[in-house]
Amino acid sequence: MGQLTRINSPQDVRRLTSQQADDLAAEIRTFLVEQVSRTGGHLGPNLGVVELTIAMHRVFESPLDTMVFDTGHQAYVHKLLTGRRDFSQLRSKGGLSGYPSRTESEHDVVENSHASTALSWADGIAKANELQGRGDRHVVAVIGDGALTGGMAWEALNNIAAGQDRRLVVVVNDNGRSYAPTIGGLAHHLDTLRTTRGYENVLSWGKRTLRRSGAPGRATYDALHGMKRGLKDVLVPQGMFEDLGIKYVGPVDGHDVRAVEKALRNAKSFGGPVIVHVITEKGRGYVPAEQDVADRFHAVGKIHPETGLPVAPSRFEWTSVFADELVRIGRRRPDVVAITAAMLQPVGLAPFAAEFPTRVFDVGIAEQHAATSAAGMAFGGLHPVVAVYATFLNRAFDQVLMDVALHKAGVTFVLDRAGLTGSDGASHNGMWDMAMLGVVPGLRLAAPRDEETLRDALRTAVDVDDAPTVVRYPKGALVDPVPAIDHLDGVDVLARHDGPADAQHVLVVGYGAMAPTALETAELLAAHGLRVTVVDPRWVMPVSAALTKLVGDHDHVVTIEDGVVDGGLGSLVAQRAREAGIGTPVQAVGIPRAFLDHATREQLVVELRLAPGDIARDTLAALGRPA
Repeated sequence: MGQLTRINSPQDVRRLTSQQADDLAAEIRTFLVEQVSRTGGHLGPNLGVVELTIAMHRVFESPLDTMVFDTGHQAYVHKLLTGRRDFSQLRSKGGLSGYPSRTESEHDVVENSHASTALSWADGIAKANELQGRGDRHVVAVIGDGALTGGMAWEALNNIAAGQDRRLVVVVNDNGRSYAPTIGGLAHHLDTLRTTRGYENVLSWGKRTLRRSGAPGRATYDALHGMKRGLKDVLVPQGMFEDLGIKYVGPVDGHDVRAVEKALRNAKSFGGPVIVHVITEKGRGYVPAEQDVADRFHAVGKIHPETGLPVAPSRFEWTSVFADELVRIGRRRPDVVAITAAMLQPVGLAPFAAEFPTRVFDVGIAEQHAATSAAGMAFGGLHPVVAVYATFLNRAFDQVLMDVALHKAGVTFVLDRAGLTGSDGASHNGMWDMAMLGVVPGLRLAAPRDEETLRDALRTAVDVDDAPTVVRYPKGALVDPVPAIDHLDGVDVLARHDGPADAQHVLVVGYGAMAPTALETAELLAAHGLRVTVVDPRWVMPVSAALTKLVGDHDHVVTIEDGVVDGGLGSLVAQRAREAGIGTPVQAVGIPRAFLDHATREQLVVELRLAPGDIARDTLAALGRPA
């Protein structure tokens, strides 16, 4: 490729002529489609920020000037312009991260894969620059309009406005989408109120944009249209951001390098906080993405670049089972409603929304609000099902604890992608929820191991009306059915291996995605002459009396989990055993308290010694037996 192969640093980008910059943009789009189609990744968002990122690196001087992306999945172009062209192992062990990474480059500062945080990072960096006398440095934060639906972004703006002499530029990348089209009414479009367009043009924008943004957007348009005189008075003298004290520039065509450069240079020269409003198109320049109404190829697996079709058909997944069962429940339970935080499609709520459109609430990227709003719905007689990725529930822990649990609200949280997810790295492994939720009084948590137990767990969860319930399941395709051979007071017995009467008796406890691992581990232990019982508690929290009794009936206990081992099931089982006066040793096997680099789930299992062979060897060593 003509220009791209000569780009090894931002300095090379700044040397380009305007025409060469346009040529570079075209080359980057071709490169992204060719490379990401081979590895999978966030294709649509990056196709939308090509010209914007080129312009940023032509105007600002990274790493002297700090660039922060919200969220970080739109930083592929930034990686290319800072000399990282080897995308052959993108999101794979040893390859480039799918997000900014300090270990990769001095040009990366914030990994930022949890939305709505970049403005707070930028505010802090700008304050540090001011206090450290670095007056020649700028901070540039790129935030998508979807991320502006998160309350933290507005908290940051309120503080940014107070620093009138801090060199901070906020680039609002407005493509009307987070994953799917952004909704939420006025909040994510306040940035458009102060423009150079006249009053009638603003109303035209409102009719076109707000009215396609769902019920909240339509309501906002109706409200604005009804206050014509007041709105006109607001629009003409000054806009919302300038009332806050933040200079506004835009809107700017985000696919015109020259126009974006001009806007950014104006913002840079101002010497204080400025918002530059850039209009972009997610999936720009790639027809299959542009025609994908659902999410414009937000994230793709391996695809055929010519058609955008998957290389391999997807197998029936855990998310699909949840989606199907929730619709079944919804048909018989009109009080059941669903809540999503801007991820209707990824978490499987689209079928429910199609059948019950008035019973689904997309709150934007606002997990805290989702949890507390759910508590309010429960008080009003509904049973909300809040579906999020496991890692994103971290953001709403206080609300789960103090709004839902404290008030004994019947709310079900469904955690998709729980456990090791792998390729998206530290921020997306859903490994924290068990340890975090274990301290919540009254909370019940289920970890189904297959399709049947997932369906049963969801049905059971929505029948609980006086406490929070959680159902967690992993990413990817379903495993084959794992039948129980017996049931002991709610604990499923998956296998029994008899041995010599005088042999040590080992209890292996495995739940969720680790149930097959528990079965394989037991077979290896039995081959060494041990008696082994394998159980799955299904409802993992709180630890049941039946499971505690089983601990006392065995000589050694092994718990296998795909969450943080500190504070996980093993810790809870050991604690309950001690409280019951049971001295059986508990060997807790799980994920260490550490941030894990991106790799496949299989690679992480091997690295963390969570494979059956490793667990069996460690168990034999603990028992003082040769492996």
